[in-house]
Amino acid sequence: MRTFIGIDTSTTATKALLMDETGKVLGVASSEYSFETPQPLWSEQSPSLWWDATINSIREVISASGVLPESVKGIGLAGQMHGLVLMNDRGEVLRPAILWNDQRTGAQCDTIRQRLGKEKLIQITGNDALTGFTAPKILWVQENEPEVWSQTRHILLPKDYVRYKMTDTYAMDKADGAGTILFDLKLRTWSSEMLSALEIPAAYMPVTVEGPEISGTLSAQAAALLGLPAGIPVVGGGGDQAASAVGTGAVVEGIVSLSLGTSGVVFATMNTPAIEPEGRLHAFCHSVPGKWHFMGVMLSAAGSLRWHRDTFTPGLSYDKLLEPCTAIEPGCDGLFFLPYLTGERTPYPDPLARGAFVGLTVRHTFPHLTRSVIEGVSFGLRDSFELLKAAGLHGITQVRVTGGGVKSMLWRQILADILQVELATVNTSEGAAYGASLLAATGVGVFKDIETACLATIHVVDTTSPGANQVVYEKLYPLYRGLYPALSPTFNALG
Repeated sequence: MRTFIGIDTSTTATKALLMDETGKVLGVASSEYSFETPQPLWSEQSPSLWWDATINSIREVISASGVLPESVKGIGLAGQMHGLVLMNDRGEVLRPAILWNDQRTGAQCDTIRQRLGKEKLIQITGNDALTGFTAPKILWVQENEPEVWSQTRHILLPKDYVRYKMTDTYAMDKADGAGTILFDLKLRTWSSEMLSALEIPAAYMPVTVEGPEISGTLSAQAAALLGLPAGIPVVGGGGDQAASAVGTGAVVEGIVSLSLGTSGVVFATMNTPAIEPEGRLHAFCHSVPGKWHFMGVMLSAAGSLRWHRDTFTPGLSYDKLLEPCTAIEPGCDGLFFLPYLTGERTPYPDPLARGAFVGLTVRHTFPHLTRSVIEGVSFGLRDSFELLKAAGLHGITQVRVTGGGVKSMLWRQILADILQVELATVNTSEGAAYGASLLAATGVGVFKDIETACLATIHVVDTTSPGANQVVYEKLYPLYRGLYPALSPTFNALG
């Protein structure tokens, strides 16, 4: 039996998933860690945490599953995107990694726009400069920690530091490379124009590979630590969202992935590179060779419902919280909820945006508020779908949903009604780690390509079709769309 390991290096834990060559999950292990906020807006993490957690998780999943270490024939990597790891010429980390959720780089984003021009920046990279991306973090280090920058010789992302520890190779997959906004989106490689404008030597950037392409092999030293044989191929993998799309089968045009976790992510595969002219959708390379994707991000999706529950009914189960909402009419008798509790990214890249209930009257009860939270998040996710359509992506046939929010039948139905498309759940629930293992299996020849791998291993187990309430929501959606423009001046003043 041949087995494959998928690693997901997230912000709070590293997961190791063991899969056999038929796609069956044999075991999952996870090792948790924390991140630091040494100053307001800062978010940092020691890369050593990721490697220690990788060692622990791989050893645990091999031990618990009972398979022989010699059965492992490939490793795939996935993980948190955009984080900045700086290393010197000896491969030593120079400072804690600056993470994707770090917000210190507003001034550096302005600098990038000034040097390139916003329109040109978007045309090259597919994206506007946002604080979450890697490039403004590099500028911040240049300007604020010149002693660190003077020693820098290698720039990596979190999962690629794990790759380095495994293989002694400086490499990065093209999906994550695009997420640095130092990539030429159409050419799928580093942009000499971006690097020159930001004064980043090209030699500092790693070699880039496609998702299933072998980037190196497990070194003897790493193999001893992991309890695996040396020489196992390690493939490119992908950022967590691209790898998760592979893990749900969202690898062809028409099938969109929607993750309804703390944040909400809408992910749409494209056969050719496309750009949303104002950069309101992220445009990146896919982990699938020769494909790209659009991505819309809502910062507080299921996180909005969690805030609502924890604030007003702490300890109540979600089932009990949502049960009385089924008796509330769609539209909640004129009540709207804006889900901008932590600012927003799509369609409004506005860190000052605030959450709001709009339309409250004495007739409204607590179940009205609860249902309005679900409807508001669903309306907000539709904003991303409207941008996809406006950017030319038509023919969406199915939305594959994952995340804690879609466990609710009520929420699935509301989403289907508001998005006006069939929602589907699939037989896999491990997201990025499963996608990374499929990339590994494809890379060593088990499957002809990623599309074949997904067809062989991933299938739909349940669907939810739009119902009669879609007519009501279609009338309400324009009212929702008008709320942010009306309240934005107030948000700015409060900010």
